[in-house]
Amino acid sequence: MTAASAHSTPPGSPTLRLRVSRVAEARIRGGHPWVFSDSVRETNRPGRDGELAVLYDRNDRFLAVGLFDSTSPIQVRILHRGKPCTIDESWFGRNLARALQARASLFDSGTNGYRLINGESDGWPALVVDRYNTTLVLKLYSVAWLQRLEMLQSLLVRGPAPERIVLRLSRNIQDAAGRDFGRADGDLLFGPPVDAPPVFLENGIRFEVDVVRGQKTGFFLDQRENRERIAKVASGRRVLNAFSFSGGFSLYAARGGARVVTDLDISSHALEQARCNWGLNAGEPWASACAYEAVQADAFEWLGGRSDRQFDLIVLDPPSLARRESERAGAIAAYQRLATDAIRWLADGGILFAASCSAHVTAEEFFEAVRKAARAGDRRATELETTGHALDHPATFPEAQYLKGIYLRF
Repeated sequence: MTAASAHSTPPGSPTLRLRVSRVAEARIRGGHPWVFSDSVRETNRPGRDGELAVLYDRNDRFLAVGLFDSTSPIQVRILHRGKPCTIDESWFGRNLARALQARASLFDSGTNGYRLINGESDGWPALVVDRYNTTLVLKLYSVAWLQRLEMLQSLLVRGPAPERIVLRLSRNIQDAAGRDFGRADGDLLFGPPVDAPPVFLENGIRFEVDVVRGQKTGFFLDQRENRERIAKVASGRRVLNAFSFSGGFSLYAARGGARVVTDLDISSHALEQARCNWGLNAGEPWASACAYEAVQADAFEWLGGRSDRQFDLIVLDPPSLARRESERAGAIAAYQRLATDAIRWLADGGILFAASCSAHVTAEEFFEAVRKAARAGDRRATELETTGHALDHPATFPEAQYLKGIYLRF
């Protein structure tokens, strides 16, 4: 028996059947893609990770079918609801085609880096695929997909037709992937080795991406539309990009006509990536016309220190400050503190853009934290707009709605 087959349903085994609570029934019918383990009321046998689980209501009517995962509080991730159907490779192929078609008209030739599959919201629970030019990055967040890696590879090769496919694994499934399937985070699934970071285009700006070891899949594609907004308000401004990572907002600000851009990040590796991205665009007139500096420091401490200089545009885009529900209150306080400190560095007429990627903090909680910071001072603030998810990152249920941003002018 191979490692993969150890997690498959043995021939002749009855279909895994589950009944769930009345509340879970209503959630499933309402379109929610998760079934938690404490909602399961009855099973006909123990489930195996990755097999299909068929859900029935209390009247023995078909509800949905999904992937079973014994290692997660989310025990079943819904693939299909409504009428019974056959879930096979052809079904997955049609599902992939729908996701690709939804993005077919979103980008022109100036953008070849974007999300192809956004998890549950595209009908692929716990799975994302990002495109970086001719490289695809497949990231899995559940052990349920590990036995289907060959099928996923085949579908992606036939569909988007990449040069290579790189596998990324969330931390919670890396041990199981190595032990049971011989797979590791950063493995090459298809194509030539990654000898150098792939370079991709986003609205004509060049970026390189560490698809093997970088955060998430290597780049934060979800902020593309906010980066475009920053470019539109950057002309003639002194810009601070706090939590700058690889400098995406900074390059957009420079192309928008910023006089000087300052990257602020605690990571020397992130700042080096930013310098590489500036180098990729060095031949552009807008890049050479903008002064650039990098500051390696803790953004919380730096912003909380003495504001001995001023900026006309500040970007606050920290990593998630609430990775679990218990951290929500602390994260809200931290967002307010960050905004309060950043406002002190803003010149009159300056613009603050603050963003949150914490799913446990709602949009209204985050916006109110920043608004409180704006009201606390003696300067009048005008709210310009609030923003959410980019078009290639749809969010079709509450827990998927993690990204939010707010723009204020002082």
